[in-house]
Amino acid sequence: MSKNSNNSFLAFLIGAGVGTAIGILFAPDAGGNTRDRLTFKLSKYKKELEDLVGELVEGKETHFNEAKTEGKRVITEAKNKAENLLNDVNKLIDQINQGDN
Repeated sequence: MSKNSNNSFLAFLIGAGVGTAIGILFAPDAGGNTRDRLTFKLSKYKKELEDLVGELVEGKETHFNEAKTEGKRVITEAKNKAENLLNDVNKLIDQINQGDN
């Protein structure tokens, strides 16, 4: 998601939360019941948001670790190929030197 999309989504969530809170506060119910329901809903939303943030962070770490592992594999593979080429070149140089003698 782009940064602008993230900001719009965050603004939407904040607006929805504020609207819900205002609706609950002005509902025809006793103040204690309203506060209890509001506290419960806010705790629930807080837990969901913490879980979502945790999943996002974990996802980034997973992608980072996968990229790091793939990078190491590519480097090792390139190093092995370079060593094989160097050995082949050394063998060719030895053959050429032996042919000159």
